[in-house]
Amino acid sequence: MSQSQRSDSSYEEPFPSPVASNDQGAATMLLMVGLPGAGKTTRAKELAATHHALLLTPDEWMIPLFGESMADGKRFVLEGRLISVALQALRLGTSVVLDYGLWGRDERSALRWLARSAGSACRVVYLPVDRDVQLARIAYRQENAPAQTFPMSEADLDQWRSQFEAPDAAEFRGGEIPAPPAGWPGWPQWAVDHWPSLDVPRDLSNSSETLQATLAWPSGSM
Repeated sequence: MSQSQRSDSSYEEPFPSPVASNDQGAATMLLMVGLPGAGKTTRAKELAATHHALLLTPDEWMIPLFGESMADGKRFVLEGRLISVALQALRLGTSVVLDYGLWGRDERSALRWLARSAGSACRVVYLPVDRDVQLARIAYRQENAPAQTFPMSEADLDQWRSQFEAPDAAEFRGGEIPAPPAGWPGWPQWAVDHWPSLDVPRDLSNSSETLQATLAWPSGSM
């Protein structure tokens, strides 16, 4: 679960799209998008098994290491290191499933940029969930597997639903990556600020020409 929330995309419900396997082309970064209780990790495990991809789930690290979701910002440090591992795997030809949640469009845009910089495809895999279903799933998880989850109140879930930015059509079809927020020269700089431990190659973080070339990369070229 992240704080903010192909080719480039897939909407899991109700119109699933096929995921390109490693045998069919470049390695792919799959971005699992959705709120707690949406079924992201279950679906992520299925995708990882089917497509021989590396699965990276921050909660599997945060719970045993810190016993809580954010741990005074340590989550973003952990996520940054896992993204660095993901980029290394992509460059070696191994697909990756990032089971992050990715509530914010800026997070997803930064990761799409980074995947392209590694010469890989990127897909957005979104699992929406109705509020009543979400509440029921969270309650069941907390009752039956408390060591595998975090405390979440109904007020928490409502607040997170209001913060969540659902993927738009451009993200699903792998369209042009938007410019970063005002004040940022490029997505590498934004990403390093958001995920402080992220290892971005110096030539990418310092080169505006590389940034513009990547943003202009037509989606059909992947």
